[in-house]
Amino acid sequence: MNEKILPDDIESKSLSELTDIADRLIQELESKKNLEESIDDYQYLIKLNNLIEKKFQKDSKNISESTKQKIEELTSKKNEKKISQNC
Repeated sequence: MNEKILPDDIESKSLSELTDIADRLIQELESKKNLEESIDDYQYLIKLNNLIEKKFQKDSKNISESTKQKIEELTSKKNEKKISQNC
């Protein structure tokens, strides 16, 4: 495996950095002729894909929660204005 494509600190990478690494690895794999020599790279790509998927799900959940919280804040402010106008 190529060390400059497969960093040791892979867990701390952002989602976009992981995607870039996967893209480069795919390009490298596509250029190889002997698939038997690429088994380790393919296995790493599967692990990388799983990590990307987990980070994506986590980021998606965080965005959803943040959006829900902002909507609740806006809704409560709107309701407060309605109540104050009615009084």
